[in-house]
Amino acid sequence: MSGFVRFEDVKKVYKTGEMEIPALHDVNFEIEKGEFCVIVGASGAGKTTILNILGGMDTLTSGKVYLDEEEVSAFNKKQLTAYRRYDVGFVFQFYNLVQNLTALENVELAAQICREPLDAAVILEQVGLKERTNNFPAQLSGGEQQRVAIARALAKNPKLLLCDEPTGALDYNTGKAVLRLLQGTCRETGKTVIVITHNQALTAMADRIITVKSGTVVSMVKNEKTVDISEIEW
Repeated sequence: MSGFVRFEDVKKVYKTGEMEIPALHDVNFEIEKGEFCVIVGASGAGKTTILNILGGMDTLTSGKVYLDEEEVSAFNKKQLTAYRRYDVGFVFQFYNLVQNLTALENVELAAQICREPLDAAVILEQVGLKERTNNFPAQLSGGEQQRVAIARALAKNPKLLLCDEPTGALDYNTGKAVLRLLQGTCRETGKTVIVITHNQALTAMADRIITVKSGTVVSMVKNEKTVDISEIEW
């Protein structure tokens, strides 16, 4: 396998006392650079565990994980911290913004810890928040807060953007707008974007669809006919 992102025979077992809880087994997939990938599966299928391992927030029990030819699964704690800081941008269901900082300051905060950050004000403009740069999170709608969170992730100039149920806390139309933004970002910047969702309808907009069930990948499909989010109903 030669993908930009690669999982090879990944297994994850959580131990609590004497008990072992298997979370992932025999997980194999790859994602090419610049793809918009959707990982889909029911709640508890293991997709968030996959994301956490790829994002360096969790370790695996056995197997190998690569990003851009580097073996992430072999990193020590210090290397994992640097990896999370420089190589990966995260967008979660809840926005995790710092409440007493403006939108601009929230984005600048992320940019400060990076090697080659992008301009915070420019990124906010790109996500449609030019008029909102000096607003605090409490003065923003849910959709606007999620856009700030996306801008914050992009300002790091990461190799990979990981999004865990990014529209989970948003209403239907706002959710669609956020997904359009994520797909547009992928197309315009060539960034590899991975979105995790339980919503099967969203697979139509993906370049690659990875389906997870009972802790393993049951299918990986390259989608030759991606559909614009505006045409998808659920």
